[in-house]
Amino acid sequence: MPLLPIFLLGMFPMLLIGLLGFFGLIIFGVLLVCVGLTLGLEAHGEFNEGIIVHGYARGSERATQASRLHAAIRSAAVLKAAGLALIATGVAGFFCSG
Repeated sequence: MPLLPIFLLGMFPMLLIGLLGFFGLIIFGVLLVCVGLTLGLEAHGEFNEGIIVHGYARGSERATQASRLHAAIRSAAVLKAAGLALIATGVAGFFCSG
């Protein structure tokens, strides 16, 4: 029972790839890139909102805000890279499977 959420989350990509083949892989890659872009934009929005609402913070608070921003940007970059790799794999498989 504890693994049910993981199964339900993993079911969508597997069905997408199984039913659509390499085109499904490309669609899943595009979705991952979109999630990465959204994560990066939200991180920048929260950072800017914190600066606008609370003003210029002390050094330690600024360092914490910058650290959170950089961590979110790194995870967004990983998602974008994984999405681009899936897109490239799907395109290569689509053209080479003939």
